[in-house]
Amino acid sequence: MDRAISQITQNRRRRRRWLLGAGLLLALVVGLLAFRTVLRPGLSRNAILTARAETGDVEASLTAAGVIIPSHEAVLTSPIQSTIRRVAVAVGSRVQPGQTILELDRELTNTALAKLQDEQQQHRNKNSQLQLSLEKALNDLRSQEQVQQVKVRSLQSALRDEQYLLKIGGGTAESVRQAELNLRVAWLEQQRLTEQIRNQRAANAADVRELGFTLQIQDRSITELAGKLAQANISSQRPGVLTWVNEDLGTTVQAGEPLARVADLSRFRVRATISDSYADALHLQDPVVIRINGTDLRGTISTISPAVEKGVVTFYAALAQDHHPALRSNLRADVYVVTKAHHNVVRLKNGPFYQGGKEQPVFVVKDGKIIRRTVQFGDSNFDYVQITQGLQPGEEVVVSDTKDYAGTPELTLQD
Repeated sequence: MDRAISQITQNRRRRRRWLLGAGLLLALVVGLLAFRTVLRPGLSRNAILTARAETGDVEASLTAAGVIIPSHEAVLTSPIQSTIRRVAVAVGSRVQPGQTILELDRELTNTALAKLQDEQQQHRNKNSQLQLSLEKALNDLRSQEQVQQVKVRSLQSALRDEQYLLKIGGGTAESVRQAELNLRVAWLEQQRLTEQIRNQRAANAADVRELGFTLQIQDRSITELAGKLAQANISSQRPGVLTWVNEDLGTTVQAGEPLARVADLSRFRVRATISDSYADALHLQDPVVIRINGTDLRGTISTISPAVEKGVVTFYAALAQDHHPALRSNLRADVYVVTKAHHNVVRLKNGPFYQGGKEQPVFVVKDGKIIRRTVQFGDSNFDYVQITQGLQPGEEVVVSDTKDYAGTPELTLQD
């Protein structure tokens, strides 16, 4: 027959069930916590870059590509059409004013100069012949005028005689009228000769002036060509370093063709190019920052080219330290045109995290966690981004690329 279970046995079984239930519940809680930990992604500190927000200056800037060029560079061109006969100075050598750098063949120019001088002599002979011819024509007219003057005086005497005869009854009125007519015709002829002489003098003077202009033009051409011939030995007007020279001996060069460049390598400036979409943002005297191998140099925009070529605008910047040791001719540099400056603002190192907007989420490192936070940005440059809201100085922010975790509110920081 069945026996009744004692109270002690019942209590023991009840405690066992409670302990079993509590164990199962504890195991479930531990499992849930472990599962949550597994689901929460983490980042190793070695795999990310961080920076702390700080107080400082932020200069908003436009980025341009620059090249260091000499502050003064003279381009020496060929004064004549000729051929290169000799190069006297090697590239990289220092040159002094008047020192011969390159010699051109003068034979062709000497021939042209001799031809001009012969033509000038011919013009002088023509000038002498023209003056003799004009003087002869003028003298002929003067002689005719003198003859006519004598004829007029003779006809005046004849008229007086006819008038006297008519008065004493020995002549006729017809004879007087004929004498008056002859005198008038002679007088008109004398006036014609006088006017012709005046016109001849004016024409003679014009012809002489015209030939004189021809002689002057020819003289200037001779002087100019003689000057160019004297410059056939190419030299610099100021001291410097020869940076380039045409070394192709025997090559034919045209007048005005570059032959050499002499630069003052003790002073430099910057030639920069930027997209034409930023052309309206460039102004003379705008501050610029020139970055060369980690060295920043300050300067200002000195010249802006008005022409746009292939979608870019060229401008030149003068440097405050144009003799800095880091400067080298033809060295490439990053040029930042400062458009706006903010002082004593919260800023953060620029990095891949920054997408260029005015607001975006960032990851802040705090208490061993990486927490996503929405931050508002202001202006930026290559180095820093201005923080207008969302971060305080001293807070540590992940500045490496975190777009793979854009939807994650929190990350675990793993050492």
